[in-house]
Amino acid sequence: MLNFIKWVFTFFCPVSLQGQMRILVSMVVIGQLFISGAIFATFIGNTSKAQINKRALDIGHTVASVPLIHRILESGDDPQGSIQQFTETVRRQTGAEFVVVADRHSRRFSHPNPEKIGQYFVGGDENLALTKGQAYVSEAIGTLGPSLRSIVPVFNSQGSVIGFVAVGYLQREIMQTVQGYQREPATLIFMLFVVVLLGATGISGYVKRQTLGLEPRQIASLYLERQAILESIQTGIVAVDGSGNISLINQVALKYFGFESDKDLIGKSSTAVFAHSDFSMLLNSDAKESFREIHVDGQEFLFTSVPIAYSGNETGVVASFRPIEDLYRLQKELRQTRQFSEMLRVQAHEYSNKLHTLAGLLQMEAYKEALDLVTRESSGLQSLIQFLSRAVPNPTLAAIIMGKYNRALEMKVEFLLNPDSTMGQIPGDYDFNSLVTILGNLIDNALEAALCCQKQRSPCIQLFMTDIGHDLIFEIEDSGPGVPLEIQDKIFSKAYSSKTSNSAQPDIHGVGLYLVHRHVEYLNGDLILSTGDLGGALFTLILPKKNVKKA
Repeated sequence: MLNFIKWVFTFFCPVSLQGQMRILVSMVVIGQLFISGAIFATFIGNTSKAQINKRALDIGHTVASVPLIHRILESGDDPQGSIQQFTETVRRQTGAEFVVVADRHSRRFSHPNPEKIGQYFVGGDENLALTKGQAYVSEAIGTLGPSLRSIVPVFNSQGSVIGFVAVGYLQREIMQTVQGYQREPATLIFMLFVVVLLGATGISGYVKRQTLGLEPRQIASLYLERQAILESIQTGIVAVDGSGNISLINQVALKYFGFESDKDLIGKSSTAVFAHSDFSMLLNSDAKESFREIHVDGQEFLFTSVPIAYSGNETGVVASFRPIEDLYRLQKELRQTRQFSEMLRVQAHEYSNKLHTLAGLLQMEAYKEALDLVTRESSGLQSLIQFLSRAVPNPTLAAIIMGKYNRALEMKVEFLLNPDSTMGQIPGDYDFNSLVTILGNLIDNALEAALCCQKQRSPCIQLFMTDIGHDLIFEIEDSGPGVPLEIQDKIFSKAYSSKTSNSAQPDIHGVGLYLVHRHVEYLNGDLILSTGDLGGALFTLILPKKNVKKA
C-alpha cells in the first residue's frame, strides 16, 4: 500500500521530463475523452428522445386514421368497448405506456386502466389539438405520472375536430432507456482511460530517449553553451541535416561567405546556397573529411567535416573551416620564429668568438687592434640603424629590414640597402601585416637564391625602396641564377619552387611566393619579375598608398 501511495505521489508530483510528459498527455487526452463522452451521451439522449417523439406521433397518426375511431367518436357511444380493445392491442405491440382516445370534450374512450374510461383526460395539454387541429409532442403529468406524449387530432369527413389520440411514454422509462444506451460509451471511455495512461507512460519514455535522457533545464543550458562556443571561436561552422538543408551557421561563417544574417539561410538547401563551390558537395558527403582544401567564391579554405550519427543512422554533417591563408600565416610565423631563434644562436656563438678575440687582444695589450675590431664590427650595424631611423620611420617596416639584415650576416650574404631609399610617407592605417609578409618572403627568397651562385660570384642582395608619388615601390635584387623564362608563369603557383622543380616534393618556398602573390592582389598592387644588374632576379613591387583592398 505504501509503495502504491508513493507511486501515485510520484505520478502526480513529477519533477522529471518523463513525469511532466506523462501527466500532461494524460490530462489532455483524458479531458478530451470525458468531453467527447459527455457530448456523445448528450447526443444519445437527444437522439433517443427524438426517436420516441417521432414514434409517438407516428402511432398517434396511425390510430387517428382508423375508420373505427372516426365512427365511434362521431356517434359518441362505444357500448362494446371496441376502441379500448383496439388501442390496447396497439399499445402492447408498440411498447407505448398508454394509447388514449378522447372526444372533443376530452372524455376518454380508452385507457390502460379500464376504470379511467369515461373520465376526462388529465394534463391540460390537448387544447391545441382540439382548437387548432395541431399534432405535437408535449410533456405533462397524467394519471400514470410524468410522461412524454403525442397529441394527434381526429378529423371527420368535413374536416372538423371530433377528438384526439394521445400516445405516451413515462419519463422514468425513457430515462432508463437512455441510460442503457449511455452505459456502453461510458465503459468504452473507461477502457480508453486505461489505455491512455499506458500510452502516456510509453510516450514520455520515448521522449526521454529522444532527448538522450536530458532534462529541459539541461537542454536549455547545453543550447546556451553551444551558442556561446559557436560565437567565441574564430572558425566557421556550418551544419546540415539529413536532407542537406542548413540547420546551423555561425557568425564567422556568415562573415567568410559574405552573408549578413542566417535568417534567410536556415532551412535552405546547402546545394542552392553554395551552388558554385566544392563546399556543397562535401557537406552532403557521408565521408569524414580532414583538412581538405576547398574553393568558395574565389577564396580557399581548409575544410573538416564530421558526420552526425544517432542510433546508427547518419542525421547530418557538421563542417568547420578557416581560410587557408591563416594556416600559411601561422606557418610563416613559426618559420620566422625558428629562423630568429637560430639567428640568435648563431650570433651568440659568433659574438662569443669575437669577445674571446677581443679579450685576447686586451690581454696582449694590443689596444689598437682591439679598437679596430670593435669599430669594424659596430660600424656596419650602426650605420644601418642610423639610415633606417632617418629613411624608414615606421618601426614595423624597419624591424623586418633589420631582421633580414642580421639573417644576411648569418648566411654570409652581403645586404646592400640603396642609399637613395626612402619610405617615410606610408599611411598610418596601411595593412602592414600584408606588407611585412610580402617583403619578408621576397628577401628570404633573394638570400637563398644568392647562396646558389656563391661559387661563381660573391653572394649579394640589394633593396631599394621609394614612396615618391602615389605608390610604394620596392625593388629586391639578388646575385643568384635568376628565374628561367619557362617557369616565370609558374613560380607564383601554390607549392611551386624553382629550388625543387626537379623534385616530386615541393617545399615551403613555393608557398611563400604563392602568399606573396595573394597579398599583392589583396593590396591591389603589382609584382614585376625581371633580370637585375647583379645577375639574378629583380622583383619590383608596386603598391598604391591608398589602402584599397580587393574583396
